[in-house]
Amino acid sequence: MRRRATGTARHRRSLHAAVALTCAGLVLAGCTAAGKAGESDSGSAGDATVKVGLVYSRTGLLADYGKQYRDGFMAGLDHATKGTRKVAGHRIEVTEQDDAGDPGKAVSAAKSLIGKGYKVLAGTTDSGVALQMAPLAAQNKVLYISGPAATDAVTGINDYTFRSGRQSYQDILTAGAMLGEARGKKVTVLAQDSTFGQANVAAVKAVLGARGAKVGSVLAPPSATDLTPFARQVKAGGPDLVFVAWAGSTAPALWTALDQQGVLEAAKVVTGLAGTASYPVFGAAGSKVSFLAHYFPGAGGGNAVEKSMLDSVEKAGGTPDLFTPDGFTAAQMVVRAVEQGGATDTAAMVKALEGWSFDGVKGKEQVRAGDHALVQPMFVARLRGSGAGARPELVTTEPMDEVAPPAKPSAG
Repeated sequence: MRRRATGTARHRRSLHAAVALTCAGLVLAGCTAAGKAGESDSGSAGDATVKVGLVYSRTGLLADYGKQYRDGFMAGLDHATKGTRKVAGHRIEVTEQDDAGDPGKAVSAAKSLIGKGYKVLAGTTDSGVALQMAPLAAQNKVLYISGPAATDAVTGINDYTFRSGRQSYQDILTAGAMLGEARGKKVTVLAQDSTFGQANVAAVKAVLGARGAKVGSVLAPPSATDLTPFARQVKAGGPDLVFVAWAGSTAPALWTALDQQGVLEAAKVVTGLAGTASYPVFGAAGSKVSFLAHYFPGAGGGNAVEKSMLDSVEKAGGTPDLFTPDGFTAAQMVVRAVEQGGATDTAAMVKALEGWSFDGVKGKEQVRAGDHALVQPMFVARLRGSGAGARPELVTTEPMDEVAPPAKPSAG
């Protein structure tokens, strides 16, 4: 292969996780070493069973997102196999492993699965986990389909790694679509002075700055609780677009300050739409904010694949949400890889996925052959209502080619 460029306590936990991921963050990798897994005689060419290891956050901070992914995967598997869990004469056997958002646990689980003959791995809610799993897949020549992890660094990382969700570049391009012609426009990134915030400033500069926008930032100390001065500073700068990248429990106070200081009327304010649990965070400000959205139920326009996912997940007792499509798409990719590439030939599986265009939950999607980016539509939404009654409404759909990341991945 060729080389490429590189309420209740539960509700409170859900809300905390949602707030932490409200915008397009870039999560840095941990330091766990990804070594070569042990050899095994299982999974031979004569074995009609395809073993798939699903490594995701069943527990930990991202457990709610992990459940969304897992529910979507099972629904996608049923959809793609017409309920049989078989493809091309091969039975698909799924084994779930909890990484708890810990790269070390994920790598340990993956090594164990590979040592038992697993040729396909999927999952990973966290970017740091994905960046450790990808080298492991290449070293052991197994197919790895990353999940909701948004870091751009996963795209093009090696021949064996694909992604079933969106990446940060697509988020920022969606925000840029709301700006229109970028040249000469002023963009302010409002964030905390942290790794998370600084990464978002760098990403917006790389994307919108390259298009001619003048990108600046207002960074607040992570410990700040009085956010009025920062809202005033943003307004005083007179930006055309305010890109908000905020994590943590002070998010409600931030949106209140932006509303009270008139920032939401003075400029277009954009942030990422996270899961359902995050909607109440915005309070009365929610209806005045423009949201870039990876997905929310109904965003696909009720196409047949989206309807299949929604019906299947709800029938199983789950609730479709932000990352449900990532799991569903991963299952579609697994079935395609086995159907066209066989049960044991990983190189053939990779070839079967490269360049594949298909009908997905979000509409037409494509696995880009050159770097395995998942080119897909993105959405612009607004919130109607407030508090527990807030619900997203589709404003526009950005075509997949308009928000496609560059062929050479950014160093996200």
